[in-house]
Amino acid sequence: MPPTSANELSRAAVARFARDLAALAEPNARVLVAVSGGPDSLALLLLAHAALGDRCHAATVDHGLRPEAADEAAWIADLCATRGIDHAILRAPLPDRAGRTANLSARARALRYRLLERHADAIGADLIATAHHADDQLETLIMRLNRGAGLAGLAGVRVRGGRIIRPLLGWRHAELVALVAEQGIAAIDDPSNVSDRFDRARLRKALAGIDWLDVDRVGASAAALGDAEDAIAWMVRRLEAELCLHEADGSTLRIDDVPFELRRRLLERCVARFDPGAELRGGAVADAVRTLDSKRSTMLGNVLCEPRGPEWRFSPAPPRRTP
Repeated sequence: MPPTSANELSRAAVARFARDLAALAEPNARVLVAVSGGPDSLALLLLAHAALGDRCHAATVDHGLRPEAADEAAWIADLCATRGIDHAILRAPLPDRAGRTANLSARARALRYRLLERHADAIGADLIATAHHADDQLETLIMRLNRGAGLAGLAGVRVRGGRIIRPLLGWRHAELVALVAEQGIAAIDDPSNVSDRFDRARLRKALAGIDWLDVDRVGASAAALGDAEDAIAWMVRRLEAELCLHEADGSTLRIDDVPFELRRRLLERCVARFDPGAELRGGAVADAVRTLDSKRSTMLGNVLCEPRGPEWRFSPAPPRRTP
């Protein structure tokens, strides 16, 4: 059972968290905290409640993937009730696999965010806070480097995306574990965090034996890459207005001397206008740019991409002939 009384959190920890939160949220914002029961999300819950009072709400998503998940969600509900924190347990069927990338983890993540967004709307929460921290950032960056990610991927976990905020990105996992332990709370252990079935768990074990990595500096690099990504995205929006002519039956892009990366991103935007559901993987889009550069046509999703002198033309693909 959860402890029946709350120890006082360190004033320094609460003040530090309040500063981190102030950089992401309006002064009177209501925040929905996603709580899984692990030490990171419990620390986020405790800090947010200390900083926000009754403007802090909590929710736990039970994906129904483990038999013990229902009991864990009930345990979190009891903990929140003890501390006077509004809490809800959110459940819905896991969506079926769709597309090549929709593995179990991806589908669970999509369901989790969809339910959190819906509940935030229902209770009038302005923001949704998740407990990603500095060690998560390091793991994410290494995993994406290993997969050959581009700039957007190497920006890592962003401190804010839409109404999702991550105020703990400057905190270490060990700090959060210690904070929860000081409250007399035994956090829930998720077996997936140590299972060799998962890439992140295997990487975490490998990193545990390395003492020369500076997690804070890696986080600073990820933030700098994020700033660069934002700058390029801003430039692409400007260039689209200048170089793209969008019409009902197709789009024309004047490529001039536009650098490769900007051509790649402008191509993505043109294709997405006519096939929003197209799986625009980085490698496939880069290959399409090279094909167009070689004066050959190609397809992306259901969009025909054609070189026409100094321009590229994008239009819905003609219907396939039936035999």
